Amino acid sequence: MKKSSQADFHAPGQGDAQTQSAPSTEVAFADTELGRRLLAVMADGTASNRTIAEHLLRNPVRITAWSIEDLASAIGVSNATLSRFARAVGYAGYPDLRAGMAETLQTVLRPVEKLRSSFDRADPTQAAINEGLEATLSHLSRVAEQMAGGTQLSELVSRLNAARTIYVMGFGLSAHVAGLLTLGLQPFCANLVNVVEFGGTEVAAGRLMNLGEGDVLIAIAFPRYAQAALHLTSFAKSRRAHVVAITDSPVSPLAQRADTVLLAESTHPVLSSSMTAAVLMAETLVTAMMLSNRDNVAHAESLTDAISSYLHNP
Repeated sequence: MKKSSQADFHAPGQGDAQTQSAPSTEVAFADTELGRRLLAVMADGTASNRTIAEHLLRNPVRITAWSIEDLASAIGVSNATLSRFARAVGYAGYPDLRAGMAETLQTVLRPVEKLRSSFDRADPTQAAINEGLEATLSHLSRVAEQMAGGTQLSELVSRLNAARTIYVMGFGLSAHVAGLLTLGLQPFCANLVNVVEFGGTEVAAGRLMNLGEGDVLIAIAFPRYAQAALHLTSFAKSRRAHVVAITDSPVSPLAQRADTVLLAESTHPVLSSSMTAAVLMAETLVTAMMLSNRDNVAHAESLTDAISSYLHNP
């Protein structure tokens, strides 16, 4: 299964009776025609063009107010390089590219502004709580949309079933998601390793020393991305393991290192990252693995029987 240059995103509709939360500006912009062109540059462009494309995708709103000199200084490239980049993505020059981004963002931000205006009328604290709840529901909905087609999920399950060893890796908050995923998968996977678990980077690196072709690494990382996760994922790629990324955006540095990308948006008005969608992604993957063959269902039943005497049974 190959990594696509863009995610299969569909922005939720906006109803008058009940306002839904829009996806993050970054993710919504990446799903536009211009965003997809920039993602293609990130996948196949030169080093300087990849840097420019990533900066545009990460900062679409800010870029619309920046002159060519501002952007050149921020990225560390020349004005001429930016002009060539603009022409490469279909514009006459940087001013036209900036205007194209502004026009694209008008459509992207319209539902966001509608949501924000409703919060402005409420108590600020309650508004932040409401916005967090709305964002979480939107993130969960988009995971459901992503998994509903079934093709990506079924291909991934087939790969996991065929893997020599499955490694699951997450640092910081992502370590908790990795733990849940490992706990859920272990009855159905003969060789499964939680890379971080109770250790740090050194322990994780040691557990990956035998990783190679035929193995799968499921790497989990969200803002603020742990450098250790990125370095060890690059190591896994160099060892020809298949890398599955569970991350927040197609522009995530983890996504750029992966063969298969599962997107779980994590934006939150207060927290640095929300893990709710990532937990749903992990639970969906465990469910799909459990139901992938009859033996797994039998294993689950055997596990229930084995531990039943230790559980409260009213």
